[in-house]
Amino acid sequence: MAHVELSLSGAFVPQARTPAEAEFVTSVERWAGTVASAAEPCMVIDAGGMILAVSPSCSELLGLGKPAEAIGKRLAATLELIDFTAGAGPLEGPEADKIPPLLAVRSERLARGLMRVAAGAERPPLTVDAISTPLLSGERVAGSLTFLSPVNY
Repeated sequence: MAHVELSLSGAFVPQARTPAEAEFVTSVERWAGTVASAAEPCMVIDAGGMILAVSPSCSELLGLGKPAEAIGKRLAATLELIDFTAGAGPLEGPEADKIPPLLAVRSERLARGLMRVAAGAERPPLTVDAISTPLLSGERVAGSLTFLSPVNY
């Protein structure tokens, strides 16, 4: 039988909160704090589609600049969404509203789909697989959490 020892040095220890304090920290705020320092490409938007948090790798992947520069901007206006045609035309109106981060808020359900983004003039169009889940505040949807993965052809 093997002997295993675990070190607790440097371990994450959650901050203790009284029940009254915990009520004032929403799941959106908790996830936004986690996403801001995550290694994975992910983001949190609020119910109105404003970016609340974006991981550094997500910001790089989508060509958003520095993460702090994307916060507070509308997701649909910040991303240069394009369609899947050879001409890569702009994705507008009702079709742009169906991207997973926005669909998860509107439908109040998990949403998954492909998004095609023009992530900078010097970079070719990028296709990402996006998986989004609604985030609740009480019984209301207050935003969504999205994880992104580049799709390589």
